[in-house]
Amino acid sequence: MYNPFSLNGKTILVTGGSSGIGRATAIECGKLGANVVVTGRNPERLKGVFDELDTSAAQRHQMVVADLATTDGIDCLTAALPNLDGLSSNAGTIVGNKPIRFLNEMDIQSIMQTNTFAHVLLAKLLFKKKLLNKGASCVFTVSIGGTLSHVPGSSIYGMSKAALDSFVKYAAIEFSARGIRCNSVCPGMIDTPLVNSPTLTDEDMAIDAQKYLLKRYGKPEEVARTAAFLLSDASSFITGTSIVVDGGYTVNH
Repeated sequence: MYNPFSLNGKTILVTGGSSGIGRATAIECGKLGANVVVTGRNPERLKGVFDELDTSAAQRHQMVVADLATTDGIDCLTAALPNLDGLSSNAGTIVGNKPIRFLNEMDIQSIMQTNTFAHVLLAKLLFKKKLLNKGASCVFTVSIGGTLSHVPGSSIYGMSKAALDSFVKYAAIEFSARGIRCNSVCPGMIDTPLVNSPTLTDEDMAIDAQKYLLKRYGKPEEVARTAAFLLSDASSFITGTSIVVDGGYTVNH
């Protein structure tokens, strides 16, 4: 049946796939018929996700354990890859609430390495090695933090995501020569392990959730479905843009 949102027959790489948005995206892509290459740092959690991937359409999935915050990890991953029709780039971390006066170089390097450099260097190698098929789609998970929302104590995280969002625009321009599209998804607060902060109580989070028009935090699968749309042919004329998935937070501020 006609379905432009289908990923049937496409091979999609999902990074950060062992938890959170990456896990949800890998599972969603599998349900939509994709052959999923899922990668992450934690072998046990990654195997759990791999075992959940849908195989009802005879999909051929692949699991690669790699730490993309390291050059060796990126090289290991790219060496194991088939040609790709899509990339969902999700690896990310946070440093917690830390005002600017308490920042240190180690924190900055760590966050930038995972949230920015890993995505940039992976995309560069995929393009340089021609592992992205003509007409492929690259989707990067960014955030409203640092792009549309600026909360005190989150400067490192915000600037790492803002830098990545800027890179996506440049990649859209340069990769377009091969018909490759590049877009970002900018979530608000999503109910994943990353939102669990020792500085925030359950009451604090409940109060914060009221700032969203939908009066709740998002679910990983709600971001994953947006990424899946951008990976599909239904979004074939969309590139160089950011789609906000924040339950109405930014329009309410």
